[in-house]
Amino acid sequence: MTAPEEALPDPSEALLGAAIPGSLVKLAVKLANAVQPIAMKYFRSDLVVHNKRDSSPVTIADKEAEAAMRALIQKTFPAHGIFGEEHGSHQSDAEYVWVLDPIDGTQAFVTGKPIFGTLIALLKEGAPVLGVMDMPALHERWVGALGRPTTFNGQPVTTRACADLSRAWLYATSPQMFPGADFDAFERLRLSCRRAVYGGECEAYGLLANGTVDLVCESTMQPYDYCALVPIVSGAGGVITDWQGRPLGMESDGRVLAAGDARMHAAAMRVLAG
Repeated sequence: MTAPEEALPDPSEALLGAAIPGSLVKLAVKLANAVQPIAMKYFRSDLVVHNKRDSSPVTIADKEAEAAMRALIQKTFPAHGIFGEEHGSHQSDAEYVWVLDPIDGTQAFVTGKPIFGTLIALLKEGAPVLGVMDMPALHERWVGALGRPTTFNGQPVTTRACADLSRAWLYATSPQMFPGADFDAFERLRLSCRRAVYGGECEAYGLLANGTVDLVCESTMQPYDYCALVPIVSGAGGVITDWQGRPLGMESDGRVLAAGDARMHAAAMRVLAG
């Protein structure tokens, strides 16, 4: 299988404006390439699905894909830290820490729905500076890095302008991801928007970067669910924070609000606050 960016020139210091070393971007792309054949080997196969302690599903595909990425990171940059969904933390106090979700959308994956993705983030001193979102079954890939425009399958993309909530297309993975008062807050936002669409998984943030979606609002997220999305959305001209407008990082509370237009983001925050 050919990776979406495989035929493109390797990222370089010149392309990145020296904001992020090209060697780091090259490794992130290499990690995504490594996961693709593993994910597709198991996709729509007779998989055994186990439940983790939090009742979320996990398969051998998740574990094998993350192990492959960790091995490449430790071989290439042994001083870097790693935080992965399936295999935990390693050197989490390092200057650079990779945050990995080998298969984001495992429920979609195990039921044969092709909108699962691989999320790869690099944090520098706690801040997400590099993100890759790869959709192995769809042959779609977003790459975002500090100091460069976000690309979709190698081509720069931008969010679209939309300042009026009543015209906004809103995405969330599921209305069931909003516990307690978060559900009431999300309902206020949903009713303020043109339409809410569910089931997009991580791809919703890529569609926002591409300018076809206006808002993504989610809760109960983990760092491996959102860290890779920060450089992708920001590099396309969007805004992505927690519900209070604070930058996202390892210590965030799991609430995520992304918008293609800063005015839309501010309006959505006001609605969520009640």
